[in-house]
Amino acid sequence: MVSTMKMGNLTQEWLEYLHSWHLDLFFIPATLVTTATLLANPVLLTCIFLSRALRQETRYLLVANTLLADMLFLVLNLATVFCNALGAEMPQLLCELDTAVTVTAYCCAILTVTLMVADTYAAVRWPLHYHDLLPPARTHRILAGVWVVAALYPFSLVIMRQVVRENPQERTPVCLVLISLGFIQAKNTVGVHIYFSAAAVICTALILYCYVRLYMVTKTSGIWQSRYSRARVTLLAHGILLLLYFTPGLVFTVELFLFQKDISQDARVWISTVNMCVLMLLPRALAPYLYGLRYREISDTLLQLLHRHRRLSQVTAA
Repeated sequence: MVSTMKMGNLTQEWLEYLHSWHLDLFFIPATLVTTATLLANPVLLTCIFLSRALRQETRYLLVANTLLADMLFLVLNLATVFCNALGAEMPQLLCELDTAVTVTAYCCAILTVTLMVADTYAAVRWPLHYHDLLPPARTHRILAGVWVVAALYPFSLVIMRQVVRENPQERTPVCLVLISLGFIQAKNTVGVHIYFSAAAVICTALILYCYVRLYMVTKTSGIWQSRYSRARVTLLAHGILLLLYFTPGLVFTVELFLFQKDISQDARVWISTVNMCVLMLLPRALAPYLYGLRYREISDTLLQLLHRHRRLSQVTAA
């Protein structure tokens, strides 16, 4: 009961700071970026799923899974920002389910972009056996496993919260992943930190290992000699995207660590709002355009679909 009252006081105080600093105006760029991304992602997904050749390629299935996870995250994130800006009260259970699905989508995207690096390494390291190692059916099972791994811990926390909940009808004026996990962390500090820290360490270690091995395997081929070679540009673009994907998670981990510390509430509200409305959206806004430009097969398929649509329109008009 005490923790429930404390959460209610904190969310009400959070809402007051949000309005006093006019941080609800961050809803405008968040809406624009989310809308642009939600318009671009389905186009790329259509190109991938309508092309039989692309559907059989592991790298394009990984791209599609990343885009799907990003779309789910963006929809939930925008809905949360919108409800918080309006001060609309939400049932606590609905807020926790929203938190669980949001964390699942974010973690799924992180795991998938990590697998994209591993897939590139496998394609370069074992080119003759690559298609035997990762046929489409096995890739589908791997992606299903990624969603299960990403969802396991967040939803187990929701179930545990429901078991110990005293008032199932309680509502909250502000629904934030930070506040939901912050109060869970107070009772299960080790579990929350292990979940995020272990995932970050494993993904980072795998990415660094694959990139170092890729360089060692390909350094004698001459693809790195030119300053503006395709290999260098691809590595730079993918490295920037990975950094943008991981940075919000690092910021969020720091927020969780400081949640129980005695710091200014203004700073908490500002950091959380900027992270939700700016940092977490940047990689998802850039991803569809980067993948569309990086993978020629996707851009070629898009041009074919546009050309076919134009021809059909001309035939219909005639």
